[in-house]
Amino acid sequence: QVQLIESGGGLVQAGGSLTLSCVASGRTFSRAAMGWFRQTPGKDREFVARINWIGGSTYYDSVKGRFTISRDNAKNSVYLRMNSLKPEDTAVYYCAAEAISKYSDSESWKYWGQGTQVTVSS
Repeated sequence: QVQLIESGGGLVQAGGSLTLSCVASGRTFSRAAMGWFRQTPGKDREFVARINWIGGSTYYDSVKGRFTISRDNAKNSVYLRMNSLKPEDTAVYYCAAEAISKYSDSESWKYWGQGTQVTVSS
């Protein structure tokens, strides 16, 4: 059974930083893309960042220059370093693995974590 477990969320003031972690178990994702999405109440899940198996990354425009996605294939893990956080970054953040097609579409991803709450206060 594949599981993705996120951690690292919390409450932070605007301008602060957090690092989210996601550890996968049940199979290895060293040859698969991994990514992060976020969701606020009443809205669709929104693409944040993704990283391919050789380390190439892509970001949503509003987080470029502030967020950094990375991975450690030996640990079957993906991370999201979030700097200069803004109140509009407040959301539940989800880890995803193995994009089947268009990576910015949440429907393309096969595996999901349970989410971790990030709250940025102004």
